[in-house]
Order: sequence, then C-alpha cells, then structure tokens
Amino acid sequence: MWGDAKPMKFRGGGAGSAGAGDEDADYCPPTPRKEWWWSSTGLVKLVSIAVIFMAGVVIGLSASANVSRYYYNSHTELFFPATTYGNCERGDCSPTFKSFVHPPHLAHSMSDQELFWRATLVPAAEEFPFQRVPKVAFLFMTRGPLPFAPLWDRFFRGHQGLYSIYVHTLPDYKLNVSKNSPFYGRQIPSVEVSWGSITLVDAEKRLMANALLDFSNERFVLLSESCIPVFNFPTVYEYLINSAHSFVESYNIDTPQCAGRYNRRMAPHILSSQWRKGSEWFELNRELAVQIVADNKYYSIFRKHCRPSCYPDEHYIPTYLHLFHGSLNANRTITWVDWSRGGPHPARYGAANISEEFIQAIRNNGTRCTYNSKPTSVCYLFARKFAPSALGPLMNLTSTVLDF
Repeated sequence: MWGDAKPMKFRGGGAGSAGAGDEDADYCPPTPRKEWWWSSTGLVKLVSIAVIFMAGVVIGLSASANVSRYYYNSHTELFFPATTYGNCERGDCSPTFKSFVHPPHLAHSMSDQELFWRATLVPAAEEFPFQRVPKVAFLFMTRGPLPFAPLWDRFFRGHQGLYSIYVHTLPDYKLNVSKNSPFYGRQIPSVEVSWGSITLVDAEKRLMANALLDFSNERFVLLSESCIPVFNFPTVYEYLINSAHSFVESYNIDTPQCAGRYNRRMAPHILSSQWRKGSEWFELNRELAVQIVADNKYYSIFRKHCRPSCYPDEHYIPTYLHLFHGSLNANRTITWVDWSRGGPHPARYGAANISEEFIQAIRNNGTRCTYNSKPTSVCYLFARKFAPSALGPLMNLTSTVLDF
C-alpha cells in the first residue's frame, strides 16, 4: 500500500537545491498522505460497489422468484382451483389428477373469460384414463334462498356419485344449509343478474362452465328456486343419461312476443327466418354445453342487439341450437309450467294446490312428445312455479306419489 510508494526523481534548481552531482538522486516524501488518502478511498469505493452489486443480485433473484411464483399460480389457477393447495402446510402441494377431472371445491378466482376457456377444453383422446360414471349436473339459478332444498335433499338422497349441484345466487348471498345437505359448499362465484337482460345468459354460461370443469358431468339441467321434481331420481337420471337429444324449447311464431322481438341489425348472421324462442329452463348434453359456453360470436350479437323487450335468455340458446345443432335437440322443455292464466309470468302454486292428483296431472297432462324418436307421454320431469308454502304438502307426498 502506501509504504510501497515508488521514489520520485527530483530535478530541482534554485536556492536549497542539490548540487549537479545530486540531480539524479532519489527523493522520497516522508509522509505520502495524499496517496494514502486515495488508496483508502479506492478501497472504500470498491467495497461499496461490491455491496451494491450483491444487493442488486439478491433483489433481482427475489423479484424473479416472485414473478415466477405469480406466473405459475395465476396460470395453474386455470386448471386447479386455489383451494386445491390447502394441504401445502402439510407438505402436500402437488395438484392431483383426480382434483383436475373432479374439482373438490367450487371456489376460484378465474374471470368469466378464463373460466369459459378452461371449461371448453376438450380431450382429443376418446377413452378416459379413469372410471367415468356419467353424472347429471343440476344448475340452480336463484336470487337467494332455496325454499325447496329439503325436498331436493330427499330427491338426491342415496344417489351420491350420480349427480352434481351448482348454485348461482346474488354475489353477497350465503346459502344457509346444513353441512349434511348436498347443497352445502355448492355455490359458484357469482355476478349480479338483472331480469330480462343478457346477464341472465351470463349466469347460465357461468353455471355450465363451472359444471364442465367436472369431466364426469354429462347432462346439464337449469332450474330455479321455484322448481320441483315430479319423478324420483332414478327415473330422472335414466331419462336424461339415455337420451339421444337435448331438451331446449325452440320455435318461431308470428307474434309480437316471438318474431316481433327480432332485430334486423342481427342480419346477415341471424336472419328473421332463423330467429327462435323457447323456455329458458333448458337441458343440454355435454357436447352442446361446451359449444354454447365457447360461443362468443353469436353471444356478442345478442348482447348488442337483443335489448329490453327482447329477453335474450328466451332467444339466445334456442336460436343458436337451431342454427348449428338442430338435429341434436328435441325442441321441447322438460320443465312443466302453467301459462294458461296469461300475463308475463306463469301461474304460481301454493299449499292449497298440492295433492297427489295435482302431481299426477302434471305427469299425465295429455301432452304427447317423442323420446329418442319414439312417442311417449312422459314429457316433463320437473315443474314450476311453486310458492314456499307448498313445501310442507310436497314433503308429505315424497313417500307416496313422488316416491323418494
């Protein structure tokens, strides 16, 4: 360091200078303070640079790890809900194949766009690498309570593994059912819905998309809080699983409530002759559910041009199926409803209306339809619209006419 400073040649002149013979004599300053100061400062600078560099490396690695973790978590969320990782504290953090094909929880943070993309992934392989038992997905759309949950509890009892339940409510509503109920923990992430608007179609798609995440769900039936089953579970299950068609009412008649709702701005993609109407309470097989959830082109047309007094939930799916999948549709609904009294809403039945004869009249009301291209009188599996007061009398019929 400073003790190793090289000697300087002094060629001084004038007073006090050395003689001629001493011109080349070595001269060493006795106290090289300036050089020592520069050397010490250089060392400090070097150490400071090294510290700053290492700090930068550490911060960079930490940021990279956080970004990687965010990227991984945000993308794996599309395949495995966040609740799948609940066992991480016990060291079990690896998503399982079972949790992929049968999500154990419905909670997730996916947007509708992410959910619809994830739900419409279709395996190219024809065979399933697991024992697949087809299930019926029951999709309940409700603003709040399910007054007939006790009736449905009896309907589902003893048939675990053959059905799935999905409930769309108001976003802040928490379904109040016991832990033993099949409805417990079956609420999906929901968004506000307005009657008569495209948001009803959004809710329908949201229900189907969440149900499509379970690869065993084969049939999808939309129900409301005022719906009841009019047959027992085995009858309903066999009817739906063995059907070659889906059940969506689809027709076009020249009335203000049907053809009169068509908007000419929908052409050329949807012509007036292709316009259809039907009950919003549908039943679909898995193939058609995937197609409807995946569709954005025709959905966007309805969002833009099917405004109030059009009611997109009564037209979008019937029209879409008529355009592309008419041969797969039975063109009828399996949910009975009474419009005989007229008006914008169907008749509502309470406790005073409930009897064995009433249920039998719904089952055998003189309607003839086709099932797998053959005539049948069994056309309705569900019915609406029922008031909460009907629950008690209906529960009394479960062991007799309803047979569950």
